[in-house]
Amino acid sequence: MTKTALALALLIALAGCSDSTLPEDPFAPGVADSGHSTDPLTVAHRLVRAQEYELALQAFSRAALKDGMTPEIMAGMGTANLGLRRLGQAETLLRDAIKAEDAVPETWNNLGVVLMERGETAEASQIFRHAYALDNGESDAIRDNLRLALAKLDEAVYDPDTEQEYKIVRRGSGDFLIRKIR
Repeated sequence: MTKTALALALLIALAGCSDSTLPEDPFAPGVADSGHSTDPLTVAHRLVRAQEYELALQAFSRAALKDGMTPEIMAGMGTANLGLRRLGQAETLLRDAIKAEDAVPETWNNLGVVLMERGETAEASQIFRHAYALDNGESDAIRDNLRLALAKLDEAVYDPDTEQEYKIVRRGSGDFLIRKIR
């Protein structure tokens, strides 16, 4: 059997396997007729939980267009930037978010993580203390971050040539923990 005949037989066999449930239109559906869409802030938080930080930033931007730059949106954008390791942008956004009276402990915690990553251990320990106090000591992640910051603060000698033995671990929705590498 020649290659052409074999290819023709294969095409005929595959044609019988076609799925008739596929829609005729190969393009994505248009705008929903009902006119209802999911809140962009809800979408953004879901994307952060799924670790899709670039998409989360876009969704937070859409939410900001709708609702303005609220502390929740700034905290979410800061968390997404932290996930992308954009520490400067994350720090700026998280500092702006904690200026609000109703800033949640997770925002304070994430700011502490950014400061730890930037080597600002003393300030990070103060931020973790505040987060721990706001949370009434209920969060294990915040407590562990505070302990790590205090332990690192107590280290007498800092050698910049020594490899750091810590990494950031994401826990829950937008909550980060600093762990020691084993």
